[in-house]
Amino acid sequence: MEAKPSQGLYPLHRCKTIHLVRHAQGVHNVEGEKNHGAYLSEDLFDAHLTPLGWQQVDNLRKHVKASGISNRIELVVVSPLLRTLQTAVGTFGGEGYTDGVDAPPLMTAGAGSSDRPAISSLNRPPFIAVESCREHLGVHPCDRRSSVTKYRELFPAVDFSLAKTDEDVLWKPEIREEDKDLAARGVEFLNWLSTRKEKEIAVVTHSGFLYHTLNTFGNDCDPAVKSEISSHFANCELRSVVLVNKCMNGSDPPVTNYPGKIPSGEDLPSDIADEK
Repeated sequence: MEAKPSQGLYPLHRCKTIHLVRHAQGVHNVEGEKNHGAYLSEDLFDAHLTPLGWQQVDNLRKHVKASGISNRIELVVVSPLLRTLQTAVGTFGGEGYTDGVDAPPLMTAGAGSSDRPAISSLNRPPFIAVESCREHLGVHPCDRRSSVTKYRELFPAVDFSLAKTDEDVLWKPEIREEDKDLAARGVEFLNWLSTRKEKEIAVVTHSGFLYHTLNTFGNDCDPAVKSEISSHFANCELRSVVLVNKCMNGSDPPVTNYPGKIPSGEDLPSDIADEK
């Protein structure tokens, strides 16, 4: 009997666990719900979290600690916008930072119009900012990032080395990135993730990026399963998925497999013997 098409079987070493997170509530979410035209306002440039958004971060932080996710994550990948950076370090960062400690903080006190104390990087995984998991590019000032120079001052322990320019040259004031282009960018981002050595990764990103990227997957699944993968994320929602590398790019050698036949000896299976 053949396995049902709904089933999937993959080598473990070709799989990664990815914890996808949409940022917490930002000031642009509040103003945009009142009036969609507010998204065009320069007042919302690189939108920061609201006080309610920080409460959402606190509750997600409790969940990732209670579930054990926090201790298993080997890498945090974050979109380089203020609201995602705040969400990432608030959720997956350390406890309060103490001056004199031989490690830079993930976030300085009060960063991004917050009332939050500094956040420690001690005993936490690396944080890396990646442009390719940003929200739709263009037109909306809330989706235009600040300079890398500024971010490095506010988030000293976050790695911004993959940013190719200090200023945001990807965002265009008159051109909004199309959904299909965002989805293609998202697939390329997941391809990049599949080449990473880490096996359990958190990604803190945006609603549009998640929705359009994830909708390219699950078409071979039951509609309920596809919806579970790709329906719109709430603010500060976390979903855990398995990313399978079906190609040979970036695949690590298996660490749990065992070759057998040690010491070597005759091992002709009976079913093969019957065929001869």
